[in-house]
Amino acid sequence: MDNTSKSKFVLLTGGAGYIGSHTIIPLIESGYEVVVIDNLFNACKGEGEKPVSILQVEKLTGKQVTFYAIDLLDYILLSEVFDKHEFCCVIHFAGLKYSNESCNIPLNYYKVNVCGSINLFQVMMEHNVKRLVFSSSSTVYSEPHFLPITELHPVGQSLVNVYDKSKYYIEGIIQDLCNSDKEWFVIILRYFNSVGAHSSGTLGEDPNGTPSNLMPYVAQVAVGKIQSLNVFGKHCSTIDGTGVRDYIHIMDLAEGHVSALEKMQKSNDSGAIAINLSTGNGYSVLQVINMFSQVSKQEIKYEIVDCPNGYCDSSYCDASFAKEYLGWEAKRTLKEMCEDTWRWLSLYPQGFSTTT
Repeated sequence: MDNTSKSKFVLLTGGAGYIGSHTIIPLIESGYEVVVIDNLFNACKGEGEKPVSILQVEKLTGKQVTFYAIDLLDYILLSEVFDKHEFCCVIHFAGLKYSNESCNIPLNYYKVNVCGSINLFQVMMEHNVKRLVFSSSSTVYSEPHFLPITELHPVGQSLVNVYDKSKYYIEGIIQDLCNSDKEWFVIILRYFNSVGAHSSGTLGEDPNGTPSNLMPYVAQVAVGKIQSLNVFGKHCSTIDGTGVRDYIHIMDLAEGHVSALEKMQKSNDSGAIAINLSTGNGYSVLQVINMFSQVSKQEIKYEIVDCPNGYCDSSYCDASFAKEYLGWEAKRTLKEMCEDTWRWLSLYPQGFSTTT
């Protein structure tokens, strides 16, 4: 089926969040009409009905974004959104995302992430929208069996928290859905540690919970919200004894979603395809700290402590399939990740709750 003639309306679930809001910008720049649904659980509310992140996107793009404050668990309201718009594709970001929290409230995570996704897929089927980009995670790989991690790496083995399991289960549901109906085409994006902010400094990560990776913690030390960091190290088999992880700039990640969408619009492919999105380069904790200190001109205090049991020394991906299949590759450097994070926090030290 040729999709080039279809509507250019795209639905973003969880589009007011960190990754979703940044993805709106290149979507609009590529000529798409964006519709966002979000339950505002992890977003700062602005004046009127729209969250601050969406208002900031509208300022940056000069375009209005259609927004609905609804939850994926509300089947009726979700279906009404599909009644109002003819979507060419859905980009599915919505879900709870904190690993440690997920183990304390597992039913909440399964209900919101898994049941919410099932609701979405059912409504999509009823409205004959069978193209989906799913926001998955590198955590489905668990501890790496080999490096760099390719898409052929085993998934679902020894997953340690409910968040990771929920992503893995949703991937399985998607595979079953595609096996049952050959009209479905789903690109599953497994990305690593998303960091940074829009280069304007007016849009960045504003979580209401605990930061999900190293960079926000380093930034909070730089602005004085945290006194110092505990750095797992001493005995890791890495360049400096501290853990190595793969980081990707949020705008590279956002552009990766647009590349996936463009592939769907032009391709007759079907089924589910998993793709790694990241730089393919690993940076140690100390390399990140030193770069952020250099960029911010702030001292980042830290203490080296023993690694906990089960701590993974290194995790980074092979991103070559994304370049081959999507024509996409990450372009921004670690320095740019730090610079844009610092610019954002310099303008909004308390996130979107900062008075402007």
